[in-house]
Amino acid sequence: MKPTDLNSLVKKFLQYKLTLAFAESCTAGLLASEFVQAEGSSEVLLGSVVTYHPTAKNRLLGVKKDTLALYTAESQQVTNEMVMGLHKLLPTADVCVAVTGLCAGGASESAEKPVGTMYFTILHQNRAHELREEFEGDCKTVRHLAVDFIFQRLSELLATYAEQHAGEAVAAKTE
Repeated sequence: MKPTDLNSLVKKFLQYKLTLAFAESCTAGLLASEFVQAEGSSEVLLGSVVTYHPTAKNRLLGVKKDTLALYTAESQQVTNEMVMGLHKLLPTADVCVAVTGLCAGGASESAEKPVGTMYFTILHQNRAHELREEFEGDCKTVRHLAVDFIFQRLSELLATYAEQHAGEAVAAKTE
């Protein structure tokens, strides 16, 4: 995402007085690192937990060992548990984002889950938005594409949030 677009995203968070937190696996802190380049990010971002290894996912975010064993560390189920664990750690975060996936060969790579497969869960207003995307490129490229993908989804989420609140404001004025 271009710096001007990222600044615009952070301004929307500030405008709606929303805070944000990340649970990162394969992005290994890149998501938070990119986000804090925007003006005003320190008032929005509460923090980011990097849990690269399954043990860290389990111990820091409470991802169940059974979930890791059954679905692998690179799965939507694990991403969902990551976001819920993050929300427990930082309950004041209005938006929680978790990401995991395959940036390189090995791990849980398969025909159904090729390298470049990424899983995302965005938790907002007690609703989890599950996303799966496949990116092409080397590990560094995939990580950057995943970060841009999240920023784009957050922009869309805030646009929907703005529409909801505009409708509520109009309804309140007509009552």
